[in-house]
Amino acid sequence: MTQPTQLLVFATRPHPCGYLPEQQATTLFVDPDAPMDAELYEQLTLIGFRRSGSHVYRPHCSRCRACISARIPVADFAPNRSQRRLFRRNRNLRARLVEDLEAPEYYRLYERYLCARHRDGDMYPPSSEQFHDFLGSQWQTTRYVRFDLEDSLLAVAVIDLLDRGLSAIYTFYDPAPEHSVRSLGTYAILWQVEWARQLGLDDVYLGYWIRNCPRMSYKSNFRPLELLLHDRWVRMDASSRLNPVPD
Repeated sequence: MTQPTQLLVFATRPHPCGYLPEQQATTLFVDPDAPMDAELYEQLTLIGFRRSGSHVYRPHCSRCRACISARIPVADFAPNRSQRRLFRRNRNLRARLVEDLEAPEYYRLYERYLCARHRDGDMYPPSSEQFHDFLGSQWQTTRYVRFDLEDSLLAVAVIDLLDRGLSAIYTFYDPAPEHSVRSLGTYAILWQVEWARQLGLDDVYLGYWIRNCPRMSYKSNFRPLELLLHDRWVRMDASSRLNPVPD
């Protein structure tokens, strides 16, 4: 099997950062022609890589280290009072795994979500081709979970199932104001933590936490939280201040 140290990576040219407007971003991409499998993908996840479709990447900015990989240690996670309330509020939702996102209702929900919530993001405007390229992968690790209220689709969580954890790839949901009280994005993460517990897995990977990015602030509400700092996973418990900035 190919080891991460043997992989060829490519760096993009500096480009405007999608999270911190005043910054220029550079991204490392693993050679798309490299032989990738689930085991190698998990090794890369452990050292801070993510995926977008079948492209595996990690921030590599010369003047900024704000993007910090974050994960929830499942065995030690205990929901706070607000998260317990949220679980109760969503107990009438039904979650089930589906094989794919080919049915038109999934793209319609994704389109509504992006148009309502992320008009300023890199993925706007949405397209069907972008939808499928972004969420799927070629390594047979991806699972799709739909959340229904009676017969209505409210949310979809895209999750990569690893040997030792889950990687929360993306969640999109109904942006209608009447559903805002459900905090569906946060609920989807809580559901994944519980699913990982049932599967006997160690961690749920949340992607990158960025201290000064409001869109990432929800991740700091999960405690304990582990951050990848100087190539080492460092635990932040309920009393820790989540304000590390690596050198």
